[in-house]
Amino acid sequence: MKRSELAFTLLLVPMDLLALIAAASGAYALRFHPFFTSMRPILFNLQFPSYLKVIIPIALLWLVIFAFAGLYQTRRVRIAKELARIFLACSTAMAMVFAITFFSRVLFDSRFIALATWGLAVVFVSLARLSVRGFQRSLLRYSIGTHRIVVIGENKTSQSLTETFEKQSHLGYVVVKQFKSFNKTVIKQLQEMKEADQIDEIFLAETETDREVALDLIRFCESEHLGFFYSADLFATATGRSVSHTYAGIPIIEVRKTPLDGWGAIYKRLFDIIGSLILIILTSPIMLVTAIAIKLDSKGPIFFHLDNNTYSKRVGQSGKLFTYFKFRSMYFGTHAMRYNELAEQNTRKGGPLVKIKNDPRITRVGRFIRKTSIDELPEFFLVLAGKMSLVGPRPHLPEEVDKYKPEHRKVLTIKPGITGMAQISGRANLDFEDEVRLDIYYIENWSPWLDFLILLKTPIVVLFRKGAS
Repeated sequence: MKRSELAFTLLLVPMDLLALIAAASGAYALRFHPFFTSMRPILFNLQFPSYLKVIIPIALLWLVIFAFAGLYQTRRVRIAKELARIFLACSTAMAMVFAITFFSRVLFDSRFIALATWGLAVVFVSLARLSVRGFQRSLLRYSIGTHRIVVIGENKTSQSLTETFEKQSHLGYVVVKQFKSFNKTVIKQLQEMKEADQIDEIFLAETETDREVALDLIRFCESEHLGFFYSADLFATATGRSVSHTYAGIPIIEVRKTPLDGWGAIYKRLFDIIGSLILIILTSPIMLVTAIAIKLDSKGPIFFHLDNNTYSKRVGQSGKLFTYFKFRSMYFGTHAMRYNELAEQNTRKGGPLVKIKNDPRITRVGRFIRKTSIDELPEFFLVLAGKMSLVGPRPHLPEEVDKYKPEHRKVLTIKPGITGMAQISGRANLDFEDEVRLDIYYIENWSPWLDFLILLKTPIVVLFRKGAS
């Protein structure tokens, strides 16, 4: 842990305290403002010095609740997750105040002040956190607080990590050295770098590393007091979220497939129904114009059909087939060419998916609606029908799924989606293994916030046509 990170973590405590006192003071000022007193006269006598004596110990109690909510952990989390924690922590803390104020009225009589304090506390604490984060990020430009890392391994994983850390400086990682493998020569160089204070952590990006070599690297990091990270392979990723139970005194580990069980599934389905209805209404004029343009541009049906003039099938949740449709973007009767005449032009070799560069089958209108993803708008009806979801792994053809490895089939755990982690992270440019890894991450780490962020980023990715073809 960097000293600057510890300093910022400590800074959060007085910042939160000031934010809470400011929120309570603001609520007091609002209640005594003429605008509110004209609507509801003040029937109680509460002087600000007396009020201040009450809110300071209450604010200190809130800080304890914040600590239990994980708001002072040293490991950084996504800003959306932190803001969600702030909302829940403030709500929990204020529930205690409500219980005392509403039932015993020991503290003071104004319910308005209590409600206003809660709302202002959420806003002020969030703004304080955002300002601290912004200042922390600005210091990274001057290499203050950056983590200097050494990457072990030379493969696509290490390349992706290096490029990500280079482009996204706000993550706070700088690659200072990269080695192909871990051996005695590398150990000597790492020790020299440690003595010269040039390294903080080691990233093992080689998923096929021998077990003994990996253990030696871990022991080296422990002896040299260096941080250690490793890239999980598909097997490690597939273990999902584990929950421990005890039966007959025997510890049992349950591997849960996804948080999308129980209430998670109910929430997601309701979200899909409401979201798809709204999007169908908003995009209906675009779909109408697109349908007319497709009929005028080339012969054939409006929606994509197979060469035998039947709708295509895609593989959905639990491997079940469903009828799939989207706007036709190719000349009718040319679907099978991807496996025959155009097979040599497949740009996604090494995986089950097929992608033809400069595909001659695409019509003029088709090229435009593909780049703008307009061809996928009819999928909103599939979401409404419950066959797909707004967010999830992309649905693939049966012949593609037949080529999946066993570990790939985890992406069939949930309903396929119109957009997902892979779509906002590279779309068609990703390798299949990377796409699967991102989809599995989504399945195992689903949350309403994650869905919201993916949907928010999707139009931006489409607008800049990142990876579209």
